[in-house]
Amino acid sequence: MIVKPKLFSDKKEFAFVVLIFLIIISIRLYILYSDYKIFISKPFYFTYVDIIKQYKKDRYRLLRVYSSSLDIEFFTATYRKENFNSKRVRLKLFPSKSKITFSDYLTISYIKSKIDEIKPLSDNIKDKLLNKIAMQHRDRLIIEFYQAIFLANPISKELREKITKLGVNHLIALSGLHLTILWGILFFILNSIYRQLQQIYFPYRFNLIDVGFIVLVILAIFVYFLNFPASLIRSYIMILFGWLLLILGVELISFEFLAMVILVTIAIFPKMVLSLAFWLSIMGVFYIFLLLKSFKTKNRVAIALIISFGIFILALPITHIFFTTISINQLYSPILSIIFTIFYPISMFLHLINLGNIFDNTLLTLFDLKSSIKDFKIPIVYGVSYIILSIGAIYSNRLFYLLLLISSFFAIYIYVF
Repeated sequence: MIVKPKLFSDKKEFAFVVLIFLIIISIRLYILYSDYKIFISKPFYFTYVDIIKQYKKDRYRLLRVYSSSLDIEFFTATYRKENFNSKRVRLKLFPSKSKITFSDYLTISYIKSKIDEIKPLSDNIKDKLLNKIAMQHRDRLIIEFYQAIFLANPISKELREKITKLGVNHLIALSGLHLTILWGILFFILNSIYRQLQQIYFPYRFNLIDVGFIVLVILAIFVYFLNFPASLIRSYIMILFGWLLLILGVELISFEFLAMVILVTIAIFPKMVLSLAFWLSIMGVFYIFLLLKSFKTKNRVAIALIISFGIFILALPITHIFFTTISINQLYSPILSIIFTIFYPISMFLHLINLGNIFDNTLLTLFDLKSSIKDFKIPIVYGVSYIILSIGAIYSNRLFYLLLLISSFFAIYIYVF
C-alpha cells in the first residue's frame, strides 16, 4: 500500500516553519499596534462607513459599521431617527475620547462619533440579491434566515435566540460547511462540462488542476463579495491548501496541515488572532480530524454520522465557555447538520427559480419548537484544561477516549440533570 508523504519530513522542520510564521505574525501585530497608537491619539478622524446593522433603542440608534479606510468594524450611536439602510455615511470619529483598547481595535470597539454627511447609495448586486430573496417570502424571520445563509447578512436577536435553542448557530453563520458544499456543487457542474471538452481537445490535462483552479477563483470572488467573514477566510485557505496538497500527493488529513492553515491565515489577516468565529471554526475542523484519526472507516454514512454527532458532543464543553444557553431541542443539532448539507444546495436552486418559499412552513415549525431554556457556563479554568486534553488526544488514543467520555458525561449532565 502506497503511503502519502507527510507535509513535513520531521518535527524539527515543522518547528522551524512555525517559528518563521510566529515571527511574521509578531511583526504584523506590531505594525497594527503602531497604527492603533496613532489612531487613538487623534482628537478626530473623518471616514466613510458602510452600515452593517442598526439597532433601535429608546432614544437613539446603535449602528454597527465598517470603515474600509481604517479596516475596522465598530459600534457607534446617533440620535438621528432616519433609516440608514442603503446609505453611505461620513462620520467624524473621536478616537482619543473613546477609550479603545488594542484588543477592541482588533475586534469590534465602540467609538464616539458625529454624523457629518449621509449619501444615498444606488442598489448594488448584493442589495438586489437580498431583495430577490425577500420577495419570495412573507415571514421576516425566514427572510433573515435565507439572507444569512446565502449572503452572510446579520440576523436579529429574535432569530438568534430561536436558532440557539436548536443549536444550529454554525449553520446560520457562513463557514467551512457552506464553502465545502459550494465547492462540491461547482466542481460537479464544471467538471461535467470539462470532461466533454477534455475527451476531444485536451485528454492529457488533469481535471483536479483545471476545474479546481476555476472553482477556487469563483469561491475567492464569493468570499471577497461577502467582505471576508472570519470563518470563510479560514475555510477558503483550507480548501486552497487542500487542493495544492492533493495535486502534490501529500497527506491531507493532518494536524500539521491545520496548524499551517491557522498560521497562514493569521499572518495574512492578523486581526483573526482575537476572532472568536475564526477559532470556533478551527475547533470544528480540529475535532473532525481527531474523529477521522480515531475512527477509521470508509463507509460514507458512518463517517457522516460520526462527524456530526462527534463534533456536537466534543465541542459542547468549549462552546459553553462562551455561550450559556441550554435547550433540549439542541439535541436535534447533529441530525439538522446532516440534513442541511442537502437542504442548502436545493434551497439555493429554488431561490434562483423563484420557488424559495417551499420550505417556509417547515422552517417556521422548527423555529417555533417549544423548549425550556436554562443557562450554564463552564469556568475558564475547566475550559482550558479541556482544550489541553484535546491537544493531548492527538498523540494518545487513551486520552481521546477519556476526552469522549468527559464530553459525553457533560452532555448527559446539562441535558438530563
